[in-house]
Amino acid sequence: MIIGLEKGFSKNLEITGVGYNAAKEGSTLVLNVGYSHQVRIDEPEGITFDVPANNKITVSGIDKQLVGEMAAKIRAVRLPDAYKGKGIRYEGEILRLKVGKTGAK
Repeated sequence: MIIGLEKGFSKNLEITGVGYNAAKEGSTLVLNVGYSHQVRIDEPEGITFDVPANNKITVSGIDKQLVGEMAAKIRAVRLPDAYKGKGIRYEGEILRLKVGKTGAK
């Protein structure tokens, strides 16, 4: 059985952070992730983006490698922060947050 043609492959991403969101305009994914401008990513051939909620993105297609590459490119737009956890991460990804400064005593 060929999984890619029957079911397709998909990767789910979640956006964490105040004011961070995603939207889809036509075949373009629009990300607002704390920059002074919107980041626009076009769908390559064979890949579809779906935004079920403004903080969730689903990348799907029949080519497993291309789905993983596009999910990694979207995640690279704003990697998860090591201190607060803000950014774009895979669904179910566990981050180990750093403690940070404790303050002057």
